[in-house]
Amino acid sequence: MLFNSTEFAILFAIVAILYYLPFLRRWQASILLISSFVFYAHHNPPLLALLLFSVLCNAVGSYAVLRHPMKKARWVALVAVSVNIGILAAFKYAGLLALTFWGQSAEDYGLVQFLMTIPLPLGISFFTFQGISLVIDCFRARQSEKLVSSMESLVHIHSQGFWKFSFDTALYIAFFPQLIAGPIVKARDFYFQIQPKAFSDIRWDKVFRYVTLGYFLKMVIADNLKDFTYYLYFPLFLAIDWMTLLALLLGYSAQIFADFAGYSAIAIGLSAFFGYEIPINFRKPYGAQSFADFWSRWHISLSTWLKEYLYIGLGGNRNGAFRTYLNLFLVMFLGGLWHGASWNYALWGMCHGLALAVERAFQGSRPKDSNHFITATLRRVLVFTFVTHAWLFFIMRDLSHYMAFWKALATNSTPPNLVWITFVALYCAPVFLYHTKDWLWKKMATEHVRIIEPAIYGAMIWLIIFNSGSAGEFIYFQF
Repeated sequence: MLFNSTEFAILFAIVAILYYLPFLRRWQASILLISSFVFYAHHNPPLLALLLFSVLCNAVGSYAVLRHPMKKARWVALVAVSVNIGILAAFKYAGLLALTFWGQSAEDYGLVQFLMTIPLPLGISFFTFQGISLVIDCFRARQSEKLVSSMESLVHIHSQGFWKFSFDTALYIAFFPQLIAGPIVKARDFYFQIQPKAFSDIRWDKVFRYVTLGYFLKMVIADNLKDFTYYLYFPLFLAIDWMTLLALLLGYSAQIFADFAGYSAIAIGLSAFFGYEIPINFRKPYGAQSFADFWSRWHISLSTWLKEYLYIGLGGNRNGAFRTYLNLFLVMFLGGLWHGASWNYALWGMCHGLALAVERAFQGSRPKDSNHFITATLRRVLVFTFVTHAWLFFIMRDLSHYMAFWKALATNSTPPNLVWITFVALYCAPVFLYHTKDWLWKKMATEHVRIIEPAIYGAMIWLIIFNSGSAGEFIYFQF
């Protein structure tokens, strides 16, 4: 169910009314949980069973980890994490593995065909990662007294019994504003928020700002750009001149940011309406001065998850320089595969892993002399150019398509399509202006900002109403 669909508008209106009715206040969490299941089932009702199975496994596993002695808790945690990984592997990667190892085998053709028909559940990468984080956090709370305070809400809920714990786990995993495409929320940041909310406590300013920005980025920027960046797919780009190709690639970079950051902003705004705080997922990533800086700004909930649960688990930077570089590379390789069951996503992750490792080896993870305007600008241009180039692996499903793109870029000399270039530039402009907002605000007097900012939000609302592109799924729904 798209956030910009009529069905979602109807669902949200019903839930919003029921949620804040005074005599239903004690049932608010139940209303949210039921609406989350309806939201998820709308796309493919049978796959709701998989979400329920994931909820059950993680509730039972994490409850058992908190309840049993440490030795047994370790095995329970291992089994629970394995089940999560197994769900992800079966539904997302079975087809990829089948094609990789048996794709050319005639005798296994039937098996490959069967595995390729397994449906990909929406948001499976997101809700399985949340389940894994829940189990690991519960286990770590048993290991370290330091973590117990941050997990206090989980321990308290656990003490109230299995059914209460299971209910809260279901809401944590299925919470509809961020169920399909994140941000990935940690259990320790969510469980303590499950309590009755008052209509008078809604932070309307936050709801308005995030929802308006999110719908603007998605419906005006991403949905309009997608009609142009469509021509980057093979074989459509073969007949396009090099200048237009570069403009389209720049447009895709703006589109994927607007699409995903737009979804995350809407999710934050909707969550705030229901009285829940979920983490910011983007912090002007195209203004990064280093690759490490980029990953502290782009899809923050995923990068912190990978760091906390995978990079540190592999040893982080504790075992010498070579292991540090290898760990960075492996984490980004797996992070690439997390994005999709195709080797082109792995190549995308490898590009970023190599960039992080090389940067750490030669320059360190933090930029130096970043206050110098020219130096900082050059670094930003370098990082943005690399990141934009790497997005090609999101588009090119085959390495031969990637090579064909570069051949077209080098040899296609037909006149540029100035109409396309102009439209792409117009829809890219708000994205790059957004990345300079903080700098611009510092240069302006406070009273001018107070006048201009409401006008900008008014313009965004006007454009949402009168200049939205054709509705399309969010890019990250496939992950």
